[in-house]
Amino acid sequence: MLVAVDIGNTNIVIAVHDGHTWLQSFRIYSDQRKTSDEYFVVLDSLMSHADLHKHDINRAVISSVVPNLTRSMQKNISRLFDVQPLMVDHSVNSGLKKETIPQELGSDLLANAAQAHYMHPNGPAVIVDFGTALTLTTVDSDGSVLGASIAPGLVTAVNALFGNTAQLPQVELKIPHSVIGRNSQESIRSGIMFGYSGMVKTIIERTELELGREVYVIATGGLCRTIAPLIDRINQVSVMHTLDGLKLISDLN
Repeated sequence: MLVAVDIGNTNIVIAVHDGHTWLQSFRIYSDQRKTSDEYFVVLDSLMSHADLHKHDINRAVISSVVPNLTRSMQKNISRLFDVQPLMVDHSVNSGLKKETIPQELGSDLLANAAQAHYMHPNGPAVIVDFGTALTLTTVDSDGSVLGASIAPGLVTAVNALFGNTAQLPQVELKIPHSVIGRNSQESIRSGIMFGYSGMVKTIIERTELELGREVYVIATGGLCRTIAPLIDRINQVSVMHTLDGLKLISDLN
């Protein structure tokens, strides 16, 4: 079985694949103050409570955009499962044209692009990832990574409002009944949900204008299901897309 680890700025996602499906997935907070030993205890406990036998794990793959946590997680995966994890970077075989991968492209976006090209190889694809950052990564039909657009994520935007304004509350994000809010919560939901859906549609349209072709749009990330009904340009919602990309890269290597 494969264990895949996606280390993001807000959460670390750990998932186990048996060759057919994802058996379990766990989400823990990305805390750079935790020691390597503390993370080991957390990982060990998660696996035990899920009744996953550690000796069944024979492969591991790690993507990280948090350098301070990379080494700790690599060490703990090796210690816990006695396997050397594949560390995803631009040198791995991803099914993409390596010479086209932008130097600063994160390994999570690399996994997104690899999986999108694998799923939809006959045309350009855009992967919209609703995470800590909102990212739109574009990959062409020949496996060329064309680039990405990045904006603050939905929750990041809400937290910025909450943290920097005295009278605005923290808000659970969901689609509001009206674009015209009658209280602070409704108004913030309207601005974030309708505003971000409009931004995503505009970036997709401008991408198509630049390429001169229609793109296939895949949505992933924590809030993809929440906001997808507002974005009619989304062709597919793929909640496990980044992890699927990590599995693909592990298979290719």
